[in-house]
Amino acid sequence: MTAGPAAVRFVRLPPPVLEALLSGDLTAARTATGVPLTGWFLSDEVTWLWRMRLDQIAKDPAAADWIVRAAVSVPDGTVVGAGGFHGPPDSAGMVEMGYSTDPAYRRRGFAKAMVTELLRWAAGEQSVTTVRASISPQNVASLATIAGFGFAHVGEQWDEEDGTEYLYERPARPA
Repeated sequence: MTAGPAAVRFVRLPPPVLEALLSGDLTAARTATGVPLTGWFLSDEVTWLWRMRLDQIAKDPAAADWIVRAAVSVPDGTVVGAGGFHGPPDSAGMVEMGYSTDPAYRRRGFAKAMVTELLRWAAGEQSVTTVRASISPQNVASLATIAGFGFAHVGEQWDEEDGTEYLYERPARPA
């Protein structure tokens, strides 16, 4: 692993890759992405996400440009997790980010590196005005991860799967 602050780049996971992951074909997914996806990409922790994102792309092909990507550490090329947005910007210009770190690489700064790159990505898209994060109050690690990035607590919502989530937002391009 690299010394100093963690850094990542994102590699797209297009529908054929998501389909390969859902069928348990890690070799095909690795070949298609050109990066060494780990067994974590086949785990129950994330396979539900591949199905959800495939369904989302089927309904809105433009979502493919925004959603989940593999997070690859820079400069060594280790795949450390996944991150992206829940979809394209809504009518108000808001995107909601999501990220997850492979348990083998947690507590090494990769989640913060993913947030850094997600914010950079959002700032580079003129259609994005606001970035949101929704986090369970019990998810202390994610709450700590977004600290220092200028997010403000703006409310809460009920999620059918996760229960209460706190909502945090910040401008895509801070003044």
